Amino acid sequence: MSDLTYDEALRALQERGRFGIRMGLGRTRALLRELGDPQLAVRGALIGGTNGKGSVLALAGSALRAAGLRVAETPKPHLVSYRERVQVDGRPIDPMAFAGVVDEVLVAAGRLPRRDPPTEFELLTAVAFRWFAEARVDVALVEVGLGGRLDATHAWDGGVAAITNVDLDHMDRLGDTIPAIAREKAAIIERGDRAVTGANGDGLRVIRRRAHRLGVPLTEVEPPPLVGWDRDGIVIGLPRLGETRIGLRGRHQAANAAVADAVLDALAAAGIAHVPDDARRRGFADARWPGRLELLQASRADGTEIDILLDGAHNPAGAAVLARAIEDLRPMLGGGDDAPEAPPLTLILATMSDKDVAGVLAALASSPAVRSARVICTEVDIPRALPAARLKDGWTSVAPRSRTSVTVPVAAALAQALAEAEGPIVVAGSLYLVGAVRAILVDDPDLRDDLPAVGRPDPTGPEALVAAR
Repeated sequence: MSDLTYDEALRALQERGRFGIRMGLGRTRALLRELGDPQLAVRGALIGGTNGKGSVLALAGSALRAAGLRVAETPKPHLVSYRERVQVDGRPIDPMAFAGVVDEVLVAAGRLPRRDPPTEFELLTAVAFRWFAEARVDVALVEVGLGGRLDATHAWDGGVAAITNVDLDHMDRLGDTIPAIAREKAAIIERGDRAVTGANGDGLRVIRRRAHRLGVPLTEVEPPPLVGWDRDGIVIGLPRLGETRIGLRGRHQAANAAVADAVLDALAAAGIAHVPDDARRRGFADARWPGRLELLQASRADGTEIDILLDGAHNPAGAAVLARAIEDLRPMLGGGDDAPEAPPLTLILATMSDKDVAGVLAALASSPAVRSARVICTEVDIPRALPAARLKDGWTSVAPRSRTSVTVPVAAALAQALAEAEGPIVVAGSLYLVGAVRAILVDDPDLRDDLPAVGRPDPTGPEALVAAR
């Protein structure tokens, strides 16, 4: 029985955000020891890298579930509910269980030295492993938060280490060169592991040295050929599976799917989980990654359906991926090139002030379809949000001929787009924006946080199975 409601547990956790990001494993290891080292009951893959971690997690997790395995996952960041960060069998931890586990972890944290308290992410990491152990999962897929060597998730060694790729990111904390960043990421490879990477160049050389020094078998994968795509995903050629459908959109998912397939091989080689080829094909085809090139359909007041493409695109690389995907998908979206005259897109745009806004806007404008779009600039109701009027000025500087307006709040911007759009709607620029729009468009019972916290259920009993499948 928890003494906290869900809202109280969430506030208590997020209050630790005032401690900021503090790299190091000591606090997390000490906290896990206070909890009885629940991470030791869980095996699986720790997934690091610059880009694609979430996609690899979504693809591998879907295949593992298709094989009938009970799978734990830690996708991040969340879009609608904080509970999305702790999942079993593709469904977030329920509010009662969340409150109970947070309460338990906070009590354990209170027994640690007060001079060096755990951060929010360190507490969340402990919450995840405590719940996974209690839920008796078969395999876990854990996404690294920042870097690898000193990230809280690295307090766990699941038996498989995956590094999707290495590029310049978080240079203030990880180093200002590819080799320096690669060393931080490669550190998640531990003696006795199996390792997988899709990295190349200088990053790959660092990862190779780490694996060789520890005697760890390393599987190196390259992007497989892209056979084709449609509005619902892509088709690639994998070495053993042959032509394989991937339920995630975008050419870049070919490389992520190859890494995911190799992660499944490594899990099998480590004796952790076996996924037959038919389950891989089903899982890859059924994979979903909300808010990342996610295509929804909404009904308008006149009863017509309209396509809405959601994608965070919060940095220049992500915005470039979205721009390329829009060009690929435009003929297949409602009112596309098969229409006598394809109507313009409507772009709902918001971003954070601490992002590379100019780089994001320039990358988005590389798409002719986006340059000619009608743009509605808005802003999310959080302190970091860039004012919509400033965003409009930035957009008109890269696409001066576009029709651009300002509408705040987000709900009003979406209502305006639904009422006035002639063609498909694209929502981009911030995962906060995507989460706000998705919460309006998708009523997912699993993401409702307004349930009473009266104690947590048995995670393997009938009540939990109803919530987990």
